[in-house]
Amino acid sequence: MRRLILDEAATLFLNGEPGTARLILRDLVNATIGFEQLAALTAKPRKSLHRMLSPTGNPSMDNLAAIFLAVRQRLHVSLSAHSVAA
Repeated sequence: MRRLILDEAATLFLNGEPGTARLILRDLVNATIGFEQLAALTAKPRKSLHRMLSPTGNPSMDNLAAIFLAVRQRLHVSLSAHSVAA
């Protein structure tokens, strides 16, 4: 289930729905590793991570990649993103 949720967040980001993707990713972090551990894994302040994954957040690609990598590694899941034809 965690892999599917992470996959959905990545797919939403890639298909132009970053707001929804951030909320899904935030909920996944809250339900699994928590922001304290995410901060330790990404070397980013916890409050900054909260802001990045808020509805109005705007994480850089580097920060977003670090978040996805940390979550994937900690949850031991792979990631598969899909593009949806318009």
